[in-house]
Amino acid sequence: MTDVRYPSPAASRHPLPSGEGSFFEFTRSEVAQEIGSPAFASYLFKSVYLNHATDAAPFRVNLPTIVRSFKSEDGTQRFLLRLEDDEMVESVIIPGDDRLTFCISSQVGCALACTFCLTGLLGLTRNLTAGEIVSQAVLLARNGRSSRFSVVLMGMGEPLQNYDNVLKAIAILNDDHGYNLSSRRITLSTAGLIPGLKRLAGELLFPNLSISLTGATNALRDQLMPINRKYPIEDILKVVRSLPPQRQKRVMLEYVMIKGVTDSLGDAQTLSELIGTVPLKVNLIPFNSAPELGFARSDDADILRFHALLLEKGIATFVRKSRGSDVSGACGQLMKKSTVGE
Repeated sequence: MTDVRYPSPAASRHPLPSGEGSFFEFTRSEVAQEIGSPAFASYLFKSVYLNHATDAAPFRVNLPTIVRSFKSEDGTQRFLLRLEDDEMVESVIIPGDDRLTFCISSQVGCALACTFCLTGLLGLTRNLTAGEIVSQAVLLARNGRSSRFSVVLMGMGEPLQNYDNVLKAIAILNDDHGYNLSSRRITLSTAGLIPGLKRLAGELLFPNLSISLTGATNALRDQLMPINRKYPIEDILKVVRSLPPQRQKRVMLEYVMIKGVTDSLGDAQTLSELIGTVPLKVNLIPFNSAPELGFARSDDADILRFHALLLEKGIATFVRKSRGSDVSGACGQLMKKSTVGE
């Protein structure tokens, strides 16, 4: 057998400028172009992503700094992370039966101001780069000591407002010389930004899609999610209906159960009529309480009645179990809190 001889990492043809050489910013083809060797690019991907290498010269293997971490009674871990410009984001490890789930952020803050989400109170500071998105997954994989994981882009931010960086990050995570994450193990959660949905529909690499609906009528959704005034429910569902059937089956509607606001049987009936015969799934999310928001979680009995009506209409419906709420790590609770109960 002939030995494969890789060029020295230091032999990069074009040394990268300081601050622009994070390994996690680059696809494997970009790494190959930079160092002039596809074989060595493959070697670096395997070394960094699978073998936890910390040296990939001429690139920097720079991870966010863990400011604080919090572990829930249910095993969920919330991480408050500092980026290189001192901005902070949050990421979460959710343990499962056969693999971990990493909830990662796509922006510092969020511009959408959904009234049931703490992140919306922060406003938007900036988009994350592709490398900052990928590096969260790397950090969580190393802390969770597992290469068996799924990724959900459900942390801070609206992924479709940071479309190019998010799609590049998904491609890097999907690379078969690195984590080799199937698109079925990557979920993008969005409030339903129609231009982004239309672009995503044309992508070869199509992740699972979770659309935050929450209100079953435009009047209610206008109040809860101001973005609905620009992209109303019927226009969002029109895009979903235009997807090929195999992609429609990978769309989940997320619906937050807020006491006295979104949880009536009338809301459930309206939601079932909106969905019709499209093979969508519905994820009912009991509201995670926070004193800053002024809402309450629906009663269990109301959640079960809502769930039963949708099932009766033939709609695949699930109730999400709240994870990490005791450490402010549950859905809608990410607000860069440095202490529990802050």
